[in-house]
Amino acid sequence: MKAAVIVFPGSNCDRDMKTGFETAGIEVEMVWHKDTALPAGIDIVGLPGGFSFGDYLRCGAIAANSPICHEVKAHAARGGYVLGVCNGFQILTETGLLPGALLRNAGLKYICRTVDLQVAESQSVYTRGYEAGQVISVPIAHHDGNYTADAATLDVLEGEGRVAFRYVANPNGAARDIAGILSENRRVLGMMPHPERACVPAQGNTDGARLFAHLGEALAEA
Repeated sequence: MKAAVIVFPGSNCDRDMKTGFETAGIEVEMVWHKDTALPAGIDIVGLPGGFSFGDYLRCGAIAANSPICHEVKAHAARGGYVLGVCNGFQILTETGLLPGALLRNAGLKYICRTVDLQVAESQSVYTRGYEAGQVISVPIAHHDGNYTADAATLDVLEGEGRVAFRYVANPNGAARDIAGILSENRRVLGMMPHPERACVPAQGNTDGARLFAHLGEALAEA
């Protein structure tokens, strides 16, 4: 099992994501945004949190046009797995791998705290370690985490069971309390909260560990 974690100028959770994958026994290679190819044998690509390119233009907009993102899109088109967290979620919407957009938080303030999430579905490789309806605690750290999409898109996401996580107490104004969504083939997950910051005891919380553990099991079975 092998993961590539993409590093952009301004990424600050790339090492945390590397640790998350490694806790699940997944080998990790760090890949610079200017690279034009992913390493051989990659099962999953991780797009980490941070402030790529200083959040100029729109969060994730410049990163989405980096050379490596063309390969990330090709990887996803081949059925490869992609996990985007926080800024990584923003990049996924900017590349078109996930629908919708992330806007400024409703309160126009940066939020950094641990929040409760409800697991909205448990059938994807990312969520099968949890029970549907289960409440977990995961840190957030963002200024632009207000997920939005038109009503038709939101209806499709809900109707197809592609809402992965919801906020129990919405911190940022996200439509229908959405904290994370899946692609149509359920192999791409974007989420604003940081499971990689809640996966080892030293972090004070391990509620995110099961996401990585069961992802590792799924990749091993594939």
